Amino acid sequence: MSINEAIEVLKSNTDAGAASYLDACVHCGQCATACHFYENTGDVRYAPVLKMDLMRRVYKRHLAPLSGIKRAMGLVPDELTMDDFEEFSELIYDSCTLCGRCTIVCPMGIDIAGMVRKTREGMVAAGLVPEDLVGAADRAIEFGSPLKITPEVLQKVCKKQEEEFGIPIPIDVVGADYLVILSAMEVLQFYEVIGALAKIFRQAGISWTISTDGYEATNIGIQMGNKDIARTLVGRIVGAAEKLGVKYVISPECGHAYSALKWEGPNLLGRAYDFEIIHIMELLDQLRREGRIKARGSDDQRLTFHDPCQIVRRGGVVDEPRHLMNMVASNFVEMDNCGTANICCGGGGGVSSNSRAEELRIKAFGSKKKQLDDVKPDAMVTACANCRNVLEEALDEWDVDMEVLGLTELVAEYLDETPPANT
Repeated sequence: MSINEAIEVLKSNTDAGAASYLDACVHCGQCATACHFYENTGDVRYAPVLKMDLMRRVYKRHLAPLSGIKRAMGLVPDELTMDDFEEFSELIYDSCTLCGRCTIVCPMGIDIAGMVRKTREGMVAAGLVPEDLVGAADRAIEFGSPLKITPEVLQKVCKKQEEEFGIPIPIDVVGADYLVILSAMEVLQFYEVIGALAKIFRQAGISWTISTDGYEATNIGIQMGNKDIARTLVGRIVGAAEKLGVKYVISPECGHAYSALKWEGPNLLGRAYDFEIIHIMELLDQLRREGRIKARGSDDQRLTFHDPCQIVRRGGVVDEPRHLMNMVASNFVEMDNCGTANICCGGGGGVSSNSRAEELRIKAFGSKKKQLDDVKPDAMVTACANCRNVLEEALDEWDVDMEVLGLTELVAEYLDETPPANT
């Protein structure tokens, strides 16, 4: 790992698309108005446009039209130094959740989050990834999960869910239609989702299983910007799915897991899958449309829904959770800027796993709190376990007494378990 390697990574990452973004930016500042880190600090350093500066300087010095001539004349930026990378580490890892909200307000359509991801790859080459993310990656490789959830731990949790719900949890079943993967946060903190899935799938007649070879959905490699680790973690799931011969892999209530597996996985592996990726919200809404699951009763609290950025804004799963909310919530209210314009929970992109970013993350929650203050819900529902954990912590820090619910569990709670008429 060296400064030269880091610069070479940024150069190689500056493809035609990245170059067009760097040339297109007019420095209008619109992106800053969409960033919860800038909004709650007023610090211009957190303006998203500045997070592209390392790539911009490399591009102007080495790759832009006439850069060679301009370099000879001293008209290009200085070569990057390790000090430059160290200075930008906080901006790239601590003050960006890769939520992409800045992109939707950019008049030039620049994918700033994508550019930050490319810059993080340079940080990996420079050896400047936050220690917490490095540790999580090491555990994911060694134990199969960033939180050290081994197959034995997973099986114990599943056994307890079997006992609590009275429904078998199928493990390593060859020929099942659906493979369920889970985020580490779900297994350790929100494990009731396993029993909720068993309850829903039994009612809908779904053939499913969990694999002890590939069960962890969290892809820390995507978050830190390490393609080799990302490829290894995606490969485990793909290998498990192919071993069991499933038709679908269900991405869980986890944002980056969905984008890593569905959108980036085939490129990382260099081939298409033999199965389809479907998000749990997509599947549950499909079952609702087909009449295979229905609700009996509903939650009468004033409920609102927090949109997970990677699932909704960058993944396109916008309407499905709302259909499900309307099925089980009689007093569902939307926040301002909901859907694709949602405000991030503040902990995506590895920020929630990065302890040095905690103070900034809690401060940035001010934007989400303003949304909540406007609609004054009794409780908030979301479809991402990481969002749920981050929201709960932030609400506590801001002294807000509000429960955060998982949508899958809410659907299971009000599931009509009346046997189908033909049985």
